[in-house]
Amino acid sequence: MTLATAQQEMKLRRIFIKNQMPEQLTGLSRMSHNILWSWMPQVAELFRSIDPAQFVALNYNPVALLEGLAPARLDELAADKDFLKRLRRAEKAFDAYLAEPMKKDLPRVAYFSMEYGLHISLKLYSGGLGVLAGDYLKEASDSNVDLFAVGLLYRYGYFNQGLSMNGDQIHHYPAQKFTQLPVKPVRAEDGNWLKVPVTIQGRIVQAKVWSLAIGRINLYLLDTDHEDNGPDDRALTHMLYGGDNEHRLKQEILLGIGGVRAIEAMGLQPDIYHLNEGHAGFLSLERLKNYVAAGLSFAEAREMVRASSLYTTHTPVPAGHDHFPEYLMRGYLYNYAADLGLEWGDFMALGRLHPDDAGEDFNMSKLSIRLSQRVNGVSKLHGEVSQEMFTSLYPGYTAEEVHIGYVTNSVHYPSWIADSMHELFSTEFGNDWVRDQSNKDIWRNVHKIDNKVLADTRHTLKVRLLDYVKAKLQVDMRRRGESPRMTFDVLSKINEKSLVLGFARRFATYKRATLLFTNRDRLRELVNREDQPVLFLFAGKAHPADQGGQDLIRQIVQISKEPDFAGKIIFLEDYNMEMAKLLTQGVDIWLNTPTRPLEASGTSGMKAALNGSVNFSVLDGWWAEGYRPDAGWALPLERTYDDQHMQNELDAETMYSILEDEIVPTYFNRDEDGVSAEWMSYVKQIIAEVAPTFTMKRMMDDYYERFYLPLGKSAAAVRKDDMQPGKSYAAWKEDTANKWHGIETIETHTLDTVNHALPVGEPFSAELKLATNGIEADHLVLEALFYQRVNEEKIVLRRTQAFKLKEQTDSTATYTISIDPHLAGVYEYGFRLRPSHDMMPHAQDLPLVYWV
Repeated sequence: MTLATAQQEMKLRRIFIKNQMPEQLTGLSRMSHNILWSWMPQVAELFRSIDPAQFVALNYNPVALLEGLAPARLDELAADKDFLKRLRRAEKAFDAYLAEPMKKDLPRVAYFSMEYGLHISLKLYSGGLGVLAGDYLKEASDSNVDLFAVGLLYRYGYFNQGLSMNGDQIHHYPAQKFTQLPVKPVRAEDGNWLKVPVTIQGRIVQAKVWSLAIGRINLYLLDTDHEDNGPDDRALTHMLYGGDNEHRLKQEILLGIGGVRAIEAMGLQPDIYHLNEGHAGFLSLERLKNYVAAGLSFAEAREMVRASSLYTTHTPVPAGHDHFPEYLMRGYLYNYAADLGLEWGDFMALGRLHPDDAGEDFNMSKLSIRLSQRVNGVSKLHGEVSQEMFTSLYPGYTAEEVHIGYVTNSVHYPSWIADSMHELFSTEFGNDWVRDQSNKDIWRNVHKIDNKVLADTRHTLKVRLLDYVKAKLQVDMRRRGESPRMTFDVLSKINEKSLVLGFARRFATYKRATLLFTNRDRLRELVNREDQPVLFLFAGKAHPADQGGQDLIRQIVQISKEPDFAGKIIFLEDYNMEMAKLLTQGVDIWLNTPTRPLEASGTSGMKAALNGSVNFSVLDGWWAEGYRPDAGWALPLERTYDDQHMQNELDAETMYSILEDEIVPTYFNRDEDGVSAEWMSYVKQIIAEVAPTFTMKRMMDDYYERFYLPLGKSAAAVRKDDMQPGKSYAAWKEDTANKWHGIETIETHTLDTVNHALPVGEPFSAELKLATNGIEADHLVLEALFYQRVNEEKIVLRRTQAFKLKEQTDSTATYTISIDPHLAGVYEYGFRLRPSHDMMPHAQDLPLVYWV
């Protein structure tokens, strides 16, 4: 035998060797496994003090920090009396927080989302949707409410962004080490790791269930990347928003169907299911299936599911809602139709506007709306946009009548406030004021803070930001291969005396990131004033499939290299939550320029407002509610031009003028102490009058008041007496729908409005007799509606009044009305009959209409 043939391949086996934590330090390990530390500065600072440089290098991850500590360093800490004293204080605060009792008599909420932005060390998010969800869970913990969440645990998550020398976006997918995350396996009753089976195209995929502690509540995460599954199925939880449309479908099946199965396996029994976007829409199918399997009809099961479901839409354009072609639906969910007792066409109709259109895709938003009693947008304006978008689901109703409401997004104060700003606030706001953080009267005490003290605090945050920018640019430009001369030129021009404006968000084309560069000559003059320097910081990722967004990044990077803009226009690569904190806390102006009305809400500007960074934005999304002329600046909501290029040009010129004539002079108009009293007035006003309205505490309260509490009542009502009320309501709906086509008009007596004008003050009278086809008059509402036409396509409802029931028989009902519209002008009116029932939460719960 030769030496070559005698050689063997290496045989390696995996072993996980845990650090042996000294008894005195066990509290460190315990606290590291609850993400609460991330918004409890006392605990976060304790971890940082162990090894400041390594803590930053590990993305502020205490689990990874502790895992990598040398035994000698652990021994040092165990013998350090000062450290142990700080550890005991931190543990005491940590345990006191966790020990607070949960609020009683609230419905238990199961919150589903495809992404969660909790911390930079957890690659579970891509952008605003996820950060909003993460902030919401933190506030649920702070508010002691009965809520838990469900999502997916990604091996690679969303990409890390790199840039080439030319500005091309490069996508990096470093893997997460689950042993270095604050997640723990959920155990089944037999002690084994809990796994839930999900059928994916005929295969059984096993999803492991992990638990992530977020203060007082838990986030449960499903993971398919393990040896029980084949390579394709393991990849299901590799990337967030990775792969093609079919991959997205499989992920949404896993989230919705697998998530419900995990909840059942853990015995959690929620009262309400909250779908954060349509990604989780399939959870309603699994719930329907379970009710049908328990003996309910599909109609009865639907009432049980609807009565306990809330759907939140975040997307203001139809194309942004997930949709799947019929062949994919048939390949993955065909068996669900039979499980629900439906024909395939009826199953597909759940996600279609036109049930009989075989070419129409299955839309996740339409599915979610049909199977949710309540629906909301994420700002007042977005609620109205959503009403318009989904009016077609409810023929016979105008947009303003559609039942879609809104809760304006907000931000988690402890996660986003700078420590120095919080300390400054607390000197004037009192003890424990954060518990009442949406109270404007508390925030108005900011006016008691000395202008110079506040200005100095704000300046320190800006210096910290610019130091970060310089250090990051030095590393990134060297890696990209930029010349030392270019790097030196850029860094040398970054001036802490500059007015600094920040623009950081997802790089979608509608965000108009390059609007600032519409008139280069005007911009060049603006940023090159020696006595009034101006600096623009840009950051953000474009989806790997969004070439238009990537083109915008490339354009900004190339402009930033031009001599007149070097060090004045800067693009920071790899935008993440930690960078977002530094930017929103450190810039003077937060800039946002979306195409109206495509900004559903936006939350980065709210984070800036908390810290006294003044906003300059289009009146869209949240800023349409938050803007005050004494607390920031705005581009108007109304469009002047239908042509978007012309509108962009007008908006750019308006932006330059506001910057040149108002913002820059106000900022640099300083007194002998170097403070601009007028600028500080804007800073204090955005803190006092805007910030408290957009704290997560207010958002949480809104969800309970507008949605959770009403849903809790409706869910309890349909479940009483072995679900008999729900069954009866379903039977009434089915009976009414079957009889509806038989309603007829027998007699009509009304004013001849064609030949006679109605003077203002003279009542409009009518009497109508209808054949009700056996529907009881108590379950019918006849209304007179007066509309005014805005244009050829849109009419607006101006007045509604119900008819009175004059008399009824078994088969007829006679109604009368006398109404003074108090309206002068040309109107269109109609008489609309709709069903009514004590259990109907809104008119569209049974969207039947008969026009007399």
